[in-house]
Amino acid sequence: MTTGFFITGTDTGVGKTRVSCALLHAFAAEGKAVVGMKPVAAGCEHGKWRDVELLVAASNVVAAREQINPYALIPPLAPQIAAKLANIEIEIEVIQQAYARLKKTAEVVIVEGVGGFLVPFNHQHDGADLAKLLGLPVILVVGIRLGCLNHALLTARAIRTSGCPLIGWVANSIDPLMMAQKENIQLLAQRLDCQLLGILPFEKNSDIQLIAKLLDITKLGAA
Repeated sequence: MTTGFFITGTDTGVGKTRVSCALLHAFAAEGKAVVGMKPVAAGCEHGKWRDVELLVAASNVVAAREQINPYALIPPLAPQIAAKLANIEIEIEVIQQAYARLKKTAEVVIVEGVGGFLVPFNHQHDGADLAKLLGLPVILVVGIRLGCLNHALLTARAIRTSGCPLIGWVANSIDPLMMAQKENIQLLAQRLDCQLLGILPFEKNSDIQLIAKLLDITKLGAA
């Protein structure tokens, strides 16, 4: 039976791809067939979408690019805006179909969202709608920096309000100069009411396989 997880964050640039790749490596280390999915990628550099390339490299299942990344948008903008500039509309049903095909090829599918949980895809749907349509439990990546308490608690409330289960969270250190990091993480651990899967240190060029060892996937009940 295939297991899937939807990875969201407290904002853009908080480490969703880092955590998604680490999860792929962690499950692969347990002998699982794994594949990453980036439903919508916005921001192309030299003809490549970096997040997608990293997810492909961390997967041990080979899949068609249109299944891994149904929507590849060039400007680094919010999905709905980038799609409008490309004269297309993102359809979450198309993403659902791609996910269904990936489920047939892997035991674990890690779906990395875009930006924060409520980022709009089109005039009707946002990230919350996609996670709900896919029927996936959510893992929240919290970028540990000033303001993370409010961002994390608001996002957790939005996830639960959507009806999606918040199954765990990861503390990802993104500001090495932040004061009271430990205290902030402790407060979040008390208030988020879900499993803390790991605390990731600030490292610019971290070895993702070593980072994977810092995540306790047994808390997800799927390893």
